[in-house]
Amino acid sequence: MFHRTGKLSALFPVLLLIISASPAAFGATDATQVSLQEAANGSWRSDANKARDVYRHPVETLQFFGIRPDMTVIELSPGGGWYTEILAPYLAARGHLIEAASPKAEKFTAKLKGNPAVFGHITRVIPFAPPEQVNLGPSRSADMVLTFRNTHDWLIDSPDTLDAVFKAAFDVLKPGGILGIEEHRARPFEDAHVTAGALHRISEDYMISQAVKAGFRLADASEINANRNDPEDINVHRLPPDLAGPESEHAQMKAIGESDRMTLRFVKP
Repeated sequence: MFHRTGKLSALFPVLLLIISASPAAFGATDATQVSLQEAANGSWRSDANKARDVYRHPVETLQFFGIRPDMTVIELSPGGGWYTEILAPYLAARGHLIEAASPKAEKFTAKLKGNPAVFGHITRVIPFAPPEQVNLGPSRSADMVLTFRNTHDWLIDSPDTLDAVFKAAFDVLKPGGILGIEEHRARPFEDAHVTAGALHRISEDYMISQAVKAGFRLADASEINANRNDPEDINVHRLPPDLAGPESEHAQMKAIGESDRMTLRFVKP
């Protein structure tokens, strides 16, 4: 989950360490092209992570976004690296993967360094701590920006923070570049500021309006990650995999499954 980092001046040594990460730093060797399915099936992914594929549909989701192995892709706020485990090997041979991660994401950085065979060809890791740090790189330098279940956190911080992230994504993308969003879905036309904070959800209509306001065009919407068993009025952390509520409701939450999610593809004109 995203949290504000406050002043960054004290973190410059950490930033320099992260920014300097390169294939050489991770001990990478020449990469072999793998398919999305081969990456998803990789032995480096834990059984627990693979078990979530039934809800998160990583191969189908990335195919829907239109990813290609020769793209320059920026992943925003990768968290524990669930999608990074698939993106890194897929893009290793011909593409570029840039991870925009919190300077405090020590576990994520350790994960990358701990498995150079999988993560050694990540192009770089850049500090990303909205709203203080949202620069994603040179203008018109990326083919795709991806964010998975993060936008509600930026909205919790402030509507201006979410706007700043969308602007940064728009600026870094080439014309025709893609912004791919997966997010916990709230009921239509609900107050996004309320649902983001209380439920960690955003309504699809609000998400689309904010991206369009930033200059993007909605290219397509998919129900790949929909879950019609989810009533959309409960905090997503009560659902699997977190099951943060009382034990007495765990069986009910497991029966629902993971949250209902929108999957949207936007294009920079």
